[in-house]
Amino acid sequence: MIGKMGTKSAGKSRQRALEAGIVIGLVILLIFVAPLVLTGFRLGLLGRFLALAIVALGVDLIWGYTGLLSLGQGIFFALGGYAFAMHLQLNLAGDGIPEFFGLYGVSSLPWFWQPFYSLPVTLIAIVVLPGVVAGLLGYLVFRNRIRGVYFSILTQAMLVVFFNFFNGQQKLINGTNGLTTDTTLLFGQQVGSDRMQFGFYAATVVTLALTYGLCRWLTRGRFGRLLIAIRDDENRLRFSGYNPAMFKVLVFAVAGGISGAAGALYTVQSSGITPQYMSVAFSIEMVIWVAVGGRATLGGAVLGALAVNWAQALLSEQFPEVWLFFQGALFLLVVTVLPKGIVGWLRDDAVRQIRDLLGLQPQLTTYPDIELDPDTQREQRELAGK
Repeated sequence: MIGKMGTKSAGKSRQRALEAGIVIGLVILLIFVAPLVLTGFRLGLLGRFLALAIVALGVDLIWGYTGLLSLGQGIFFALGGYAFAMHLQLNLAGDGIPEFFGLYGVSSLPWFWQPFYSLPVTLIAIVVLPGVVAGLLGYLVFRNRIRGVYFSILTQAMLVVFFNFFNGQQKLINGTNGLTTDTTLLFGQQVGSDRMQFGFYAATVVTLALTYGLCRWLTRGRFGRLLIAIRDDENRLRFSGYNPAMFKVLVFAVAGGISGAAGALYTVQSSGITPQYMSVAFSIEMVIWVAVGGRATLGGAVLGALAVNWAQALLSEQFPEVWLFFQGALFLLVVTVLPKGIVGWLRDDAVRQIRDLLGLQPQLTTYPDIELDPDTQREQRELAGK
């Protein structure tokens, strides 16, 4: 028994080391090799798509592992973007106030803009503000045991409320026009310059890797098993003595903070932030990315976000009127043919289906655990020696 546990532990350690090695290798590849291969325009697109992949990790955390289908992640994405954009607007204004205030007759800076003069406060707010908002909303929802389709409808309703509120605040945050970032300053340099854009691209790659590590850590061990238990049978978990509401509030807040960080990185690489990022369609797209890549896989969420958005960019350039039909067809294909997503299919069904397609017979094995047992292997070696 001890030998078997040691074998399993060593196997898990090797798997984790391999996964960490792959992540580090991809980080090096994206930062040092991709700029040599891609044009500036394509590299900028990749940076934005990697920021969206960070959002997909948060969606996979709450939907894939915990079973909470949130259709309101655009709220937290936009809050992170607005927080960073407000700091950049204040940098550009210097001792004055941002230029758009003059269009609406505002002569003094609103009180909630004041903390964003500080870069450290802004960086903290990018993650903490969306996380706190998500935690408060989650507490109000989960304490009343709202779940399933009712939770999804409620998050979409909250999204509409935030969208309409931000859309109508011309005197506070420039309303529909949003806040621009490409002409603003950071560390004395224009945000839209090539040097700064590469810096944001590299920061996005590192943040994506760190977020992946955080999500992998949360989904492993006892906490990860509790999240899966909430997804599969919440009532049974409650009868076991746990309070699912607190776990759901925590994971919802973490996903909100992840979305906020992604929103900030996306904003500085896409020239600005507007209330459109709180639209219903954008939040639904986030769910599609995870569904295409594969729920509860993390790697699938990243793959789905990159694949869908890259396909959108390529198709929109050649056939701009076809993309929406393609997106709908893609979602139907995933639901009907690949319900586990790309990574889930590769992990569970690909080998069997390819073998069946080629007409190959699978190799039958009986009691594989016995064959892997160290005592059995020792006896086999002794018999072979005789």
